[in-house]
Amino acid sequence: AMPFLPCLKKKKSPVPLGRSIFQKHTPPIQQNYQALLETCLKNKTLFTDDNFPAHISSIGTGALLKKLPRNLQWKRPHALHRSPVFYAANRKQLDLCQGLVENCWFLAALEALTFHQDILAAVVPQNQSFERKYAGIFHFRFWHFGEWVDVVVDDRLPVNEAGELVFVSSVYKNVFWGALLEKAYAKLYGSYEDLQIGQVSEALVDFTGGINIRIRLAAAPPDLWDILTRATYSRSLMGCQTHLGVRLGATKVLKNGLVAGHAYTVTGIRKVTCQYGPENLVRLRNPWGKIEWKGDWSDSSYKWELLSPKEKILLRKKKEDGEFWMSLRDFKIHFVDLMICKLTPDLMSQEDGKKWMYSLQRGRWVKGSTARGSLGFCNGTFWMNPQYWLNVLPVEDSKKSPASCNVVISLMQKHSSKHRNRAPHLFIGFSLYKYQERNRKLPPSFFTRHQPVNKHQVFLDEREVTHDFHLEPGVYVIVPSTLEPQQESEFILRVFSRKHCFFFPQVNDFYFLFFNILKEIVDRYEGKIWEDFFTKHFEQVSNPEINAVQLQRILNNISWRNFQSFHLSFSLDDCQGILALLDLNASGTLSIQEFRVLWKRLLFYLEVFQKKDTSRSGKLDLVELHAAVQETGISLSNEVCNLMAIRYGDPDLKISFESFVCFMLRVEIMGEAFRNLTQDGKGIYLRESE
Repeated sequence: AMPFLPCLKKKKSPVPLGRSIFQKHTPPIQQNYQALLETCLKNKTLFTDDNFPAHISSIGTGALLKKLPRNLQWKRPHALHRSPVFYAANRKQLDLCQGLVENCWFLAALEALTFHQDILAAVVPQNQSFERKYAGIFHFRFWHFGEWVDVVVDDRLPVNEAGELVFVSSVYKNVFWGALLEKAYAKLYGSYEDLQIGQVSEALVDFTGGINIRIRLAAAPPDLWDILTRATYSRSLMGCQTHLGVRLGATKVLKNGLVAGHAYTVTGIRKVTCQYGPENLVRLRNPWGKIEWKGDWSDSSYKWELLSPKEKILLRKKKEDGEFWMSLRDFKIHFVDLMICKLTPDLMSQEDGKKWMYSLQRGRWVKGSTARGSLGFCNGTFWMNPQYWLNVLPVEDSKKSPASCNVVISLMQKHSSKHRNRAPHLFIGFSLYKYQERNRKLPPSFFTRHQPVNKHQVFLDEREVTHDFHLEPGVYVIVPSTLEPQQESEFILRVFSRKHCFFFPQVNDFYFLFFNILKEIVDRYEGKIWEDFFTKHFEQVSNPEINAVQLQRILNNISWRNFQSFHLSFSLDDCQGILALLDLNASGTLSIQEFRVLWKRLLFYLEVFQKKDTSRSGKLDLVELHAAVQETGISLSNEVCNLMAIRYGDPDLKISFESFVCFMLRVEIMGEAFRNLTQDGKGIYLRESE
């Protein structure tokens, strides 16, 4: 799927001028999901969406039509599988595969969603199914140019004669949430064909409304591993892109197994201990669900022999499933950009868990008035572009000097066409000026006498241009513009600042659309509570490793967010068992990274445990235990579940939370080991060390 275009595109033929009559952005059609569902249930009919019909017009009008199978049909999932499932809680069943639409950028972002259940639930409402209240209607939510929109679709999907989905499908053929989400996204942007060209950063923002951080890997910061670590253990979605390369005919796969000009999902990181020392590894997934990297740390690499048998078993997967490991060094060489999308821009500032102010303004460039282009093109009329005032105030609780405030500014253009790919992106950018006054439009003379704060403005033909600034407190003016004059478009301008960022337009300008959002947002680092605790107890150690006694002290004394009344009492034996399961390099201790893995699992297990402890006894009986295991997305037979209750339960076969943790960790880790070692899914052959 080639269409992951490079970020700094070479200038193509002259950028088309705006239309003579300004066309406003076409908002998506709003349909009331609940009302439509109730009507269908009442009438005992299945929903058919006339706004996005099961017709060739919903697929497109161009090259994609030539790829379609001869006898294309539209069928509902019940006609394709005897027991269709909308969504499977177990992440192992969320693996998606790309279809005929070359939308690897969308798939890479979608795969990233599956690692964050809270973000996924915002986009994919979980209370939908093919059984309860089924009426052939589903809905999804996307952040669309400054607001969350609900997109309704029917469940008729395009298939070939064999009944196989021609677009996105799941590795597990009875799971359909990915195909339906793709259909909703295609409806939002006009057609399936309108998903053919894009960047993973666009889809990441559409799924979160967050801020994109783009890291050019050729000039990656020295703390790239720390940034990746913080992103992995916070609510961040990550994607990346390979070099375009030289293409000969239809060949896209390089000798090293990577696909040129292709988007991948970053699915994890791991610091491993080799015989020669530590090595930082990055795990990636190809949205095709196949075709993998063949270099160091690939599935068949000799490098795995340098690890302990346990670490090798739990990390290495000898399967052609599109997922693979590579070293951080190779990652920086073979990939162009790393895109990290987060609710707040704190990965680079290292001020996570703090309050950020978020402001949004809508505006537009109008031909003959405010569409004056950049400084190099405008012939003295640059001052007529829209001007926005930004008052940056000092942050009292910042670790940084009060003279430096982290401010992120994002400019996003809004295409006027209903179809995403029929309106080429204009080259856009903005200039930032420091000023002493406010509430007065800057005169022409100001721009001839003053240099902008961002002296090297970058104009890109992309949907969004984002820059990170460290600004002194004071008043600033933002001037968004197109590269060339007389180019019309609506736009939204977003500002993220740590505290008290007051952001408003020049109120006397007729051409501004007066719409402003100013709100506080907090995106908490999932390990924040533990990090505060850990720093307090272990900050004096240069390379802290946690032994069983320290692990017991941490788990039994930590304050559990949302579960303050929950007091834990892990025994030393429990902690030694946990350590034996998670200590991959057989050091007898847990590293910070291994503890982070444990911490995320503990939060998940506690949520499941409290949900299924219906008697509020603080213990699970056999029925509740079966329900809890099912809730985690793991499939265990009654026999195995009963055996585990005998092993971990009290004399009455009741399971405490502490025992539930040990039980679930063993089940998950043994299951992972089995999946990585089995060749046929039925059994495994073990060498003595394994």
